[in-house]
Parts: sequence; C-alpha cells; structure tokens
Amino acid sequence: MPNLYDELSWRGLIADATEGLSELFEKERVTAYIGFDPTASSLHVGSLLTVMGLARLQRFGHSPIAIVGGGTGMIGDPKPTQERPLLSAEEIDRNVAGIRQQLAKFLDFDRATNPARIVNNAEWLAKLDLLAFLRDTGKYFTVNYLLQKEAVDRRLASEEGISFTEFSYPLLQARDYLELFDRHRCMLQMGGTDQWGNITAGIDLVRKLRATRVHGLVWPLLTTSAGTKFGKTEAGTVWLDAERTSPFQFYQFWFNTLDRDVVSHLKRFTFLDRARVDELDAATKAAPEKRDAQRVLAREMTTLVHGAEHVTRAELASGLLFSEDISTLSADDVLAVFGDVPSTELPAGEVGADGVGLVELVAKTGLAPSKGEARRLVQSGGIYVNNRRVSDVQWRLKQADAIGARVFILRKGQKQNHLVQLV
Repeated sequence: MPNLYDELSWRGLIADATEGLSELFEKERVTAYIGFDPTASSLHVGSLLTVMGLARLQRFGHSPIAIVGGGTGMIGDPKPTQERPLLSAEEIDRNVAGIRQQLAKFLDFDRATNPARIVNNAEWLAKLDLLAFLRDTGKYFTVNYLLQKEAVDRRLASEEGISFTEFSYPLLQARDYLELFDRHRCMLQMGGTDQWGNITAGIDLVRKLRATRVHGLVWPLLTTSAGTKFGKTEAGTVWLDAERTSPFQFYQFWFNTLDRDVVSHLKRFTFLDRARVDELDAATKAAPEKRDAQRVLAREMTTLVHGAEHVTRAELASGLLFSEDISTLSADDVLAVFGDVPSTELPAGEVGADGVGLVELVAKTGLAPSKGEARRLVQSGGIYVNNRRVSDVQWRLKQADAIGARVFILRKGQKQNHLVQLV
C-alpha cells in the first residue's frame, strides 16, 4: 500500500506530525478525522486544503471522517484577537447542512472497504451535563496545560482576554477525539498548524483514558508569496458555493495565481502526480507568459468544485473578455474580472431615453482631463466602449447598450480601463 505520509511530504503538506505516524500508515488502514466549524453555510477555498486532506486519505485506502461541529460550533474555536460571535442553533443547523452537501463532492460515502463518514459532534457534546464533563474530561487537564496552548496564549495577551467559554474549547475537541476513537477506532486527527494545540489535547485524553497512542498531523497555514491571506481577493472571500462566488470568478481566482505560487498550489490542491507537476513547473519557467500551469490549476479546481461544464463556460467567458463579443457575458462576470479597476457609478436616470454622450462620460470618469481632450481622444480612435473602438464624437451610450443593462467598460488606449456602473 503506498505510504500517504510520503505523498503528503512531497506535496509540502506536513508541518508537524507525531512520531511513528509514517510507520502506522505502512502497517494498517488508518481511520482519521478533520473538523469543520459551521461558521457559514459554505466552505471557502481556504478550507480546500483540509477537504483535500480527507480526499487524499481515502484515495490511499484509509477511512476519512469529517466532523461538522454542531456542538463545538455553539462555542467557537478561539480567534487570535477577539471572541467569536455565538450562532443560534438554527444557524448552525443550516450551516451544517450546507457543508455536508459540499463535502459530498470530494468524498465517497458508498465505498465497500473505506467509505467516508460525516458526523456531527452535537450527537455526543449536546448530551453532556456539566458535572459529568468536568469529572470525565476536565479532570485530566490542568489550567497550566491549557495556558500553554498557542490560541489561549494569544488571547490572554490581547486586550479582550478570553472567556471561560472559549477557554474550554480544547477540552471539547479533545472529547471529540475520544468519542471517535471509541466509536470508530479513529487513530489520527489532521488539520492546519493552528489546530496543533487542540489535536495534542485530544491525543493526551485518549492516552490517559484508554492507554492508547493516537496521532496528529498538521500542514502549514497558507499565505501567498506576497504575504497575503490565501483565499482573499479584492472582492472578498472566495466561496465554494456558486451563489456566493460564481464558477467564473472561481476559475479566475485560480487562473490569476502568481507564477511563484502556482507549482505549490498544484501540489497542495490537485491530485496531479509528481511527473505532471514537474512538467508544468518546467513549462512555467520556460514560458511563463503562456500560463499553462495556471490554466491546468484553474481547470482542475473548477472541475472538482463545480464540474467540467463550468470549466468550459469559464474558459469561453475568459476568451470573450478582450473581444468585441464581451457583451454576451453577464454583468457579474465582468465585475468579477474588472473589479479592481477604477469605476464610476452613474444613476440610470441620467442615461435617459436619449443616452449619455460618450465625450461627456469620458471626461466625467477622468479618462480625459477635460471635454476638449475627451473629444480629441474619441476622434483619434483612442476610446473603446465594451472593447469596440468608437470614434464618433456624437455617440451616445444607452442603457440597452450596457452589459447586462448595468455595466459599460470604457478603455483608453490598450490598457487603461474604467468601469461605469448604472445604479
């Protein structure tokens, strides 16, 4: 059986692990789990590293368990600087349902030998009474031990401090590990490096109560090579839910990966083997302008999350972005691509039945410093509307000419774009 530890190693997915884990993978099929906090009804691209961890585990013959934290979600994993807002039971239930649906795209729940499982830790945590929890779990942790946890230490150093509610979170997650060991003989918990303290708390509890050695493995928290948080764009979080982030926007997110990040993303987020990744690495070094690696990355990730049909649509849309057929795109897709360029909001009423003069609009947006200069730009063929050159100084833009009746793309020369949004 191929060793999953070696696979995770070459992909750069091991920041820390307990001693003996590699040998355990070699000897037996391992049941392992990862927790997902139901803070939203959708996962985001930052969660994909975690999801792919379970998917790789299953592909190597091991058994994955996804915990959707209906119980721990009532408390919240301590954030670095402030208390998490508490969600209602109804919000958590709605979020749990959304996450379950997304996980089903990556995990096989019907395999005969190593089917995936989704469990909700509210099944056992919601049934605990306070006295029993303090006796059966809290008794095995000293306050000194919890104070050494990085998440707790960070919060104690902050102005807000930490509530007893969030201080107890490592004990609840430790209880999860114990329950999964008892119910499913779970021997491994995985996650990001920020979860190491919670993971080791669970390892300690299982050791003390069941006299058994279980394991933990964590991968690095992702940032881009520019030092920014992975999964964040100018438009905000990139979600897996197509209603929150369109498949086109999702494709563009991956396609826009920097050259210096693309190979590590191919290793960490796709199932491509080492030979194919090395081939794309060489292609990027030889001809970065072709963006072959970015195109493969975008195709792989969009297919996984949204399906091959949306890859075809996204690539068709990408091909239209700089063509005269751009008006066939939706306004949302155009805004997704040009969202970081300067823009001007124009009340739709100002357009009116007769439209708004192009010369006037070019001056209004600042593409020209005056109406006189705007007129000269138009006459000389230096202004484009929705990728079409317009040289008629009498031209008037009507709402029906806008993309989706909402957006005009004005361009000065070949590079200087400006969006006009009708509101």
